[in-house]
Amino acid sequence: METPTIAEAARLIAAREISPVELATHCLDRIQEVDPALHSFIVVTPERALDDARASEARVMKGEALGRLDGIPIAHKDIYGTRGIATTAHSKLLQGWVPTEDATTVRKLAEAGTVMLGKLATHEFAFGGPSFDLPWPPVCNPWNTDHFTSGSSSGTGAAVAAGLILGGTGSDTGGSIRGPAAFCGIAGIKPTYGLCSRAGILPLSFSLDHAGPMAWTVEDCALLLQAMAGYDAADPASADRPVADFSAKLGQDAKGLRIGVVRHWHETDQRVSPAVQAGIDGAIAVWRAQGADIREVILPSLYEYQAANYVILVCEAFALHEPWMRTRFNDYGELLRDRMAFGGLMAATDYVQALRRRRELCAITAAAMADLDLIVTAGAPTVAPRIDNLPKWASLEKPSFTNPFNITGMPAMCVCSGFGEGGLPVAVQIAAKPFQEATLFQAAHAFEQATDFRGRRPEVQSLPDLSGRLAGAGLNLPQGDMAAIGEMVQELTTGAATLGGRRSYGQEPASVFHARAGD
Repeated sequence: METPTIAEAARLIAAREISPVELATHCLDRIQEVDPALHSFIVVTPERALDDARASEARVMKGEALGRLDGIPIAHKDIYGTRGIATTAHSKLLQGWVPTEDATTVRKLAEAGTVMLGKLATHEFAFGGPSFDLPWPPVCNPWNTDHFTSGSSSGTGAAVAAGLILGGTGSDTGGSIRGPAAFCGIAGIKPTYGLCSRAGILPLSFSLDHAGPMAWTVEDCALLLQAMAGYDAADPASADRPVADFSAKLGQDAKGLRIGVVRHWHETDQRVSPAVQAGIDGAIAVWRAQGADIREVILPSLYEYQAANYVILVCEAFALHEPWMRTRFNDYGELLRDRMAFGGLMAATDYVQALRRRRELCAITAAAMADLDLIVTAGAPTVAPRIDNLPKWASLEKPSFTNPFNITGMPAMCVCSGFGEGGLPVAVQIAAKPFQEATLFQAAHAFEQATDFRGRRPEVQSLPDLSGRLAGAGLNLPQGDMAAIGEMVQELTTGAATLGGRRSYGQEPASVFHARAGD
């Protein structure tokens, strides 16, 4: 059985062609088979998953399904609080912490009937990664496990792409939903600031954090967002306004849409690879053929958005982490503590000036969007780089295509727009005016339906199950060691196989250093 999309699974469940229990079992089996090579899960919750699935199945059989998400297996980024289930933020500092309440969005998705499979790996506190000095390894890209997933919603990106889950939650402070969506070849949306509650989600930067869904298709993201969105008095930034029907425009093409292309971002400020450029050009060609009005738009440099975003982020993050940074500095991974330390170097004037510049950038961007419905640029500059060759300060060396929409709070999403070097995916990024997610989904879905990119999934090579073999040798190693051992066992076995062959009876090991006459 291949992992279906959420929309496909909903139809199969409604027609009683598959049961929620069968679907959950399929995902749990796939996690056990494939995830040792990916490290996308921090914890898997099979008992909870099967309980959820059985409850869903009972509702379906009674004709009382809660909606299209009833029985759909998902998982949550491990900064989303989950009652009775550890929430670690991928950090030693929270190892073993078990919240007593669900995050608002976790509760809302549960109330929609979803089946929870567990908690997904992230960058430490959504900022420090990929790190190799934490209690859990960083996530590997399912298209090629030697490559990066981007972050910080790395576990969600990998698990969706590999078909371990049908959808999941992410958070986005500077691109942490859209980056993994781009590198992992899936769909991911950062909604309008305030559309989804952040209550119960561990914060990084109060004024930049967004919560949102990630899934294989645009339609699936719309279905998940429908359940996640809505006013929450527990979140002071929550928008008190009616929730739109995010699927209302799915199936419509781009005819009549006014789409601005920010060419100087991906052709000058941060020049993209040929494959990424081809993906952008391909999307524009699809929309133009469907009747969209394509225009060029000029905005401030990516560097200006990046400067404001980074100063605000590190100042707000340091304000949150200062007590631990002073008393438990060495319990953080190296990447997080070094990045966070920048916040201690900033003056109050730096922070206030960044906020003032942010207001100007919001006004300039809104004015440029006045006669447009959408703007388009790259999701990431290239395919995913190797995970073992990333510079510590990569986020500062070149400007990000995703930062502008955290600064402005506009909804933005990445969708797969093709494949580049090594068969790795590339993405186009689309953004809309605040609270115009339905239009954003319309254009993204119209492009997605005009291509065949959703018909191609990564083929993840599973690692051998070593637990039984090691137990037979009298070794009972921690399960956490299995993945690292498994990564090398195939290479070692292949090397050992070359040593086979016939040897003379007298060729004993002791003769290796036997002194021959004349030596």
